[in-house]
Amino acid sequence: MTGTPRTLAEELRTRTDRGLVGLLRARPDLLNPVPGDVTQLATRAGTRASVVRAVERLDRFVLQTAEALAVAPDPCPYDTLGALMAGDAGDPAVAAELPRAVAELRAQALVWGPDDRLRLVRTARELLTPSPAHPSPTGLGPTVAEAMAGMSPGRLQEIIAAAGLPTTHDPVTAVGALTTLFADRVRMAALLDTAPAEAVAVLDRLLWGPPYGAVTDRPAPHLQWLLDRGLLIPAGARNVVLPREAALHLRGGRAHHAAEPVPPALSPATERDPQLVDNAAASQAFTALATVEELLKEWDLGGPAVLRAGGMSVRDLKRTATALDTTEQLAAFWLELAYAAGLIASDGEADERFAATPAAEEWLQLPDHARWAELAAGWLAATRAPGIVGTADAKGRALAVLGPHLDRSPAPEVRRRALALLAALPPGTAVPATAVLARLRWERPLRGGAPAVGQLPADGDGAPAAPGPADDLRSRLAQWTLAEAELLGVTGRGALSTHGRALIDSPPDSTAPTPAETTGAATRAAALLAPLLPEPVDHVLLQADLTAVAPGPLRRPLAEALGVLADIESKGGATVYRFTPGSVRRALDAGRSAAELQEFLAAHSRTPVPQPLAYLIDDVARKHGQLRIGAAAAYVRCDDDALLSEILADRRAATLRLRRLAPTVLAAQTSPDQLLDGLRAMGYAPAAESAAGDVLIARADSYRTPPRTAPAPAPDGPPSPDPTLLAAAVRAIRAGDLAATAERKPVQAPAPAPGGFPRTTSAETLATMQAAVLTNSALWIGYVNADGAASQRVIAPVRVEGGFVTAYDHTSDEVRTYPLHRITGVAELADDSV
Repeated sequence: MTGTPRTLAEELRTRTDRGLVGLLRARPDLLNPVPGDVTQLATRAGTRASVVRAVERLDRFVLQTAEALAVAPDPCPYDTLGALMAGDAGDPAVAAELPRAVAELRAQALVWGPDDRLRLVRTARELLTPSPAHPSPTGLGPTVAEAMAGMSPGRLQEIIAAAGLPTTHDPVTAVGALTTLFADRVRMAALLDTAPAEAVAVLDRLLWGPPYGAVTDRPAPHLQWLLDRGLLIPAGARNVVLPREAALHLRGGRAHHAAEPVPPALSPATERDPQLVDNAAASQAFTALATVEELLKEWDLGGPAVLRAGGMSVRDLKRTATALDTTEQLAAFWLELAYAAGLIASDGEADERFAATPAAEEWLQLPDHARWAELAAGWLAATRAPGIVGTADAKGRALAVLGPHLDRSPAPEVRRRALALLAALPPGTAVPATAVLARLRWERPLRGGAPAVGQLPADGDGAPAAPGPADDLRSRLAQWTLAEAELLGVTGRGALSTHGRALIDSPPDSTAPTPAETTGAATRAAALLAPLLPEPVDHVLLQADLTAVAPGPLRRPLAEALGVLADIESKGGATVYRFTPGSVRRALDAGRSAAELQEFLAAHSRTPVPQPLAYLIDDVARKHGQLRIGAAAAYVRCDDDALLSEILADRRAATLRLRRLAPTVLAAQTSPDQLLDGLRAMGYAPAAESAAGDVLIARADSYRTPPRTAPAPAPDGPPSPDPTLLAAAVRAIRAGDLAATAERKPVQAPAPAPGGFPRTTSAETLATMQAAVLTNSALWIGYVNADGAASQRVIAPVRVEGGFVTAYDHTSDEVRTYPLHRITGVAELADDSV
């Protein structure tokens, strides 16, 4: 194609395949479904939803460039755009970065045309052009022509006369003369030199926006001076507006108060020893594993009930926080972390409750570094935001942990980008969170609500205050990301760790890595973390005060066995376990004998078993099982009738409603479990027995949900397409464009249908197809599929037989077979069309 493109579609046709691939990668929503040709691609690229998504992903300077184009003449020369961005004084940084910004807008099909005729896509111009309902970040108002639309011709002549311009014969030339005056720096400066000081002060207050103000029915003299010369133009019954051309003169030609061509620096930077950072991150990673493991242990027999609306109650969250010895907000994070990794879920029963999943059992058997990798990968890809737990939803209801409505689709992108900024720093370097937030706001500036129309008092004093920055979602997500990365051990002392760098490693051109890439990065991160984690120990140190000290993380079988025999008293670098009568009885209930407990402690202690601990085990074992409880409703059996008489005489047994059936048997009007708990509360050590009279081993069976998969992230728009899909899409678009634009030889009567498809008789179609097979030439056909949808295609027939034609379809880039009766007509292509 030669000459200047007249439309976006024509401009897209001139792009190389690499250029189209870049457009489709930057705007993947254009691929669903794949456009049939370049015209469809251009049409879809100009739809409001697609343009909004593209604009939201621009960095601040590229967005400022688009905003400047929206207030510039259409089309806009590159030099005019440069003047709007840099002002009359110029700015070397703006001049250096402006080509990149224009190239980015071109690449995303938001701007098209040569440098002397830059055009912003119509939908983007509508979105970014200032209006009373949607003010622009530029703070500019309407043009003189827009503001004076509908003004009476007489009033127009009065205004240009007051501005020192000769009168004209029509409103159009009057508006043009005033526009030229405001754009002329010399004449405009001379006009403002005659303005009252109060009038200049009013212009200064409206200069950077909002450009609207209010006046009374009888404006003050300095306001009337501005109204008479068109420097303020009525915008309603009591409102006035500063026209765009006048504001640009007062600003020195700048569209923005401050252009930001370069991102804010990540400073001040604090350099730390990378090894210390890795050690701190590894220590926190081990703590994270211990916390999640403790959560699973706490829910081993089943977790709390699921609320009717979904999620956990506030009371259950408080209980979980107490069990984990943390705050409710941190407990919400650990719960959501385990949920994202697929370790906990609801069981789906009638009385629904949360519990560990079967995957939790497999996770517990993995090495520590592999367990951490699963947690980190799940956190990085999750769209759920634990930070909003407890806040109100749109209906004023508090959002519950593990409940619905916690998904925030930008979360994965914000997490990755925040960590990528830390990865760009030298190893061991930390920066304040405010610096990271400032950079993220520059990369994805959020467009806040429109400022209110300013209210000018009657005397022109005072000015409306500009609204402050909003606490937007992305900023909160970034703050939570930095805090959660520290809790998870991705960062240490504010700096990204070595294994954290490996975790976010992905191809440079991949904004959203594939699951395979994420898994590979997590595996590499786990390998780097493994040497930093403490080695599990296989021994404890028993002490005379009925405690045991674990000098490090215990091996899993030892930790599980000791967790039954003793209670955890304190955690930290060394875990302290305390032996009590209740904990020893718990071990005996699990089927261990006193001798086995003594042997276990002797085998795993680096110190001798203290005498008080041996006495405690023997004393509890001697009493254990002396009383036997079974189901009658429930009964107590004991060979010592004096002991049963003692129980009957005890007032605390009144609630158990016991009565003697025989000298050695008592019956109770309560369940066996309640009878066991009641007698244990009275200080006895009963044991449950089966119907055959054997002691029941109270080995707690773990409760697990049915198989569950981890929650799927809520996508933030379509996924990033892979290179294979992009290449195939470009081939399909090129082929479809060929079918739509190829030059055809004239088709003999009958004429083409109104839809533009060729129409030929069956005999003509068959003859033309057979001739094309012999000459190996391409044809243009109209085709109607089984659903009745008509399309046009360019094919190269290979074989015609049995009422079917086999041909290479240039449109779909494949060999296909078409029934001849579904072909509406056929026409030959010009020799140079294919």
